This record gives sequence, structure tokens and C-alpha cells, in this order.
Amino acid sequence: MNSEAQAIVEIRNLSKSYRRGSQIVPVLNKLTFDIGKGEFLALMGPSGSGKSTLLNLIAGIDKADSGTIIIGGIDITTLSESELAHWRANNVGFIFQFYNLIPVLSAFENVELPLLLTGLSRRERAEHVNVALSIVGLADRMEHYPGQLSGGQQQRVAIARAIITDPVILVADEPTGDLDRVSAREILDLMERLNAESGKTIVMVTHDPRAAEKAHVIKHLEKGVLNVHPETHF
Repeated sequence: MNSEAQAIVEIRNLSKSYRRGSQIVPVLNKLTFDIGKGEFLALMGPSGSGKSTLLNLIAGIDKADSGTIIIGGIDITTLSESELAHWRANNVGFIFQFYNLIPVLSAFENVELPLLLTGLSRRERAEHVNVALSIVGLADRMEHYPGQLSGGQQQRVAIARAIITDPVILVADEPTGDLDRVSAREILDLMERLNAESGKTIVMVTHDPRAAEKAHVIKHLEKGVLNVHPETHF
């Protein structure tokens, strides 16, 4: 990716802590960096370094103590809970380690879920779902339930659900952590293709160096700060 790419995410002096009993536990300490439009970023670091917390802040799932997160020109740290929920639904696609599919819904119905909040007709929703499942190579499995699919296939359904609203940014928290090596490689190849062919901006938390190698940029977090060593570019 061109290092001159326009920033889609601008993070400035971002701090976050949690209360544990009577103690305040700092997690992130005045982070400042940008994520370019169309970038594939991997966040790495030891357990407890703040990777998932940072991902949740970027996705608007959690709120920062201080600092700003501007995504697509909108400072999401200033939004109310209802505004944030609406912003998430329209701008963020989520890919989780354990898929988070609803067992009693088919692959088609799981992917369709985010579209139920839109004004699309039933026919329009079906068209969108068909396209999304075709992109992830599961057009022939749309009537299958999660329990009838392999782990890799379930993650593909989750990715189809994540891209169904054409989000500004995809956030992935250990997307290959529950998969065997072959399935993990297939999921990473799919994410790489979404980035390269569809220009999706991806922020991925991972502890797996092989997964991180798919990214354009690797940033290392340690004790709530970005590592002083130069970030890695591919």
C-alpha cells in the first residue's frame, strides 16, 4: 500500500483504563497514529498489552477515557450511545475468533441480519446476501446451519456478514485463533483478497506471526504503548 494513502482512522492521545475493585488499571496510554484508507494493519503484542481494547475503541464498542478517534471524518468519541450504535451498524464490519453466528439461523439468515436494520426490501436483501456468500465461496451452503459447517466455513459466513453493509472498516479479533492451519490460511487469503480487490481497510488483532504477515503494516503494543521499535511494513 502507498504510504501516502489518506488516513481513514486518526487516533490522537488515546488513553483507556479500567477499574478493578478500588484500583485503576491503565490499559492504553496516549496512543497517536493513523491508519491509511485501504490499509491492512495487524496489531500484535503480549496478552494484556491492550490490543483488543484498542480494537474495541476503534470499532466503537468501548469508550475512551481521553483522546480522539476520527474515522472517515467523524470523531466517534463525541457520539452518544445511540449515535454510536447507528454509526457502528453503517461503518464497521466485525470478524470474531469464535464466529458469533446464531445456531438456529441458516448461513443466509445469519448474513442477512445486519440488513434487517436497513430500508432494503426482502428481494434486495436476498440479492446482497447472495453476492456476499458468493464472495466468500459459500453460495452452495446458504441454507446450512452453523452446526452443519466446518470452522473455516463458519468464519467465512461471519466474514460475509461483516461485509454485507459495505462497511468503511473491518475489525478482526484473532480471526484465525480457533481454526486449523489450512482453514486459517484460507481465511487470511480471503481477507487479503477483500483488502486488495475491494479496498477494504482491515484492522486485525493477532498473536500469530503468519497471520500478521498478510498485513501491510504491523504495529506492536506493549503495556499500553506502541513499541518504540520501527513498525513493520510489507
